Amino acid sequence: MKAIRTTLQSALVGAALAALSSSASGETITLKLHHLLGPKAPAHTKMLVPWAQRVEKSSGGKIKIDIYPSMSLGGKPPQLINQVRDGVVDLIWTVNGYTPGLFPRSEAFELPFVHTNNPTATNLALRDMYDQYLAPEYAGVKVMFLHVHAGQAIHMVDKLVRMPDDLKGLKMRIPTRTGAWLIEALGAAPVGMPVPDLPQALSKKVVDGAFIPWEIIPPLKLQDMTRYQIEGPGMMRFGTTTFQVSMNAARWKTLPADVQKAFVDNSGEKWVREVGKIWRDSDDAGIAIAVKSGNQHITLTPTEMNAFRAKLDPVVQRWIDEVKSKNIDGEALVKKARQQIAKHSLEK
Repeated sequence: MKAIRTTLQSALVGAALAALSSSASGETITLKLHHLLGPKAPAHTKMLVPWAQRVEKSSGGKIKIDIYPSMSLGGKPPQLINQVRDGVVDLIWTVNGYTPGLFPRSEAFELPFVHTNNPTATNLALRDMYDQYLAPEYAGVKVMFLHVHAGQAIHMVDKLVRMPDDLKGLKMRIPTRTGAWLIEALGAAPVGMPVPDLPQALSKKVVDGAFIPWEIIPPLKLQDMTRYQIEGPGMMRFGTTTFQVSMNAARWKTLPADVQKAFVDNSGEKWVREVGKIWRDSDDAGIAIAVKSGNQHITLTPTEMNAFRAKLDPVVQRWIDEVKSKNIDGEALVKKARQQIAKHSLEK
């Protein structure tokens, strides 16, 4: 183990020296960005590629970001955070919940009815709260930006769900540990898996359905494996998932100040607002494809949604009680997150 650490440290030092040498000589610094979804996914085409291009342009050509989708550099999606922390890759886009326990503070945003239906508002709330509330759990990386998707909705293979009891005894996919609590509270059995594994799980009835947004329907062809897409009134969802785009902290420190500025300038408030719109628009496009394919898009009534809420509110308290052992004031985090999301939801 000591030999492995020594080799890794040597590799990081070598990378740092190479970056300094490149910047001094005026050569382009090439960075690798690794992520889990395919090259046709909206997250790749509409968010990561445009962001990388803007950073490259702002750097005046000093930076080149090579993007590797579909885990093409090796490993499984849950390993992405360690790949960037260890310097195996320079940048990653990943789901925080794929590594349970590493990002407990950020979990507050994933809880039922904290995020409701506005990804832009939740992105801005994450940004508002990062320095004071969330930063300690991102040691080893320099966060470029945090964001969420449009929210967890229900996809069902062949059973219509309108009330919590409709899910009793079924197997449902969810990506996070708090999502597993949500499914348990509804009487179903949670099945954790990265999203690329979902199509096969649905087609083979390993799961009866999934909690996931609409945007992933086209790249995974979920319209062909499900019959029902279900959400609450006013696009209300059952929580969300937090994501991060982060750079290896040691690599960040090797970058010249003007290159760092290119990253900062293209990862701020204006950008996370745009990211929220990207995910909302992609979500709308995804459900349109499902409906066009003959699937039923179900909007629950307020009474039906309240029945879900009665079952799911205890999940929030369960999380608050659980994180006390980590010296985290979960109640204050949830309250602040809801306040900031509500504030930004009123903005035009």
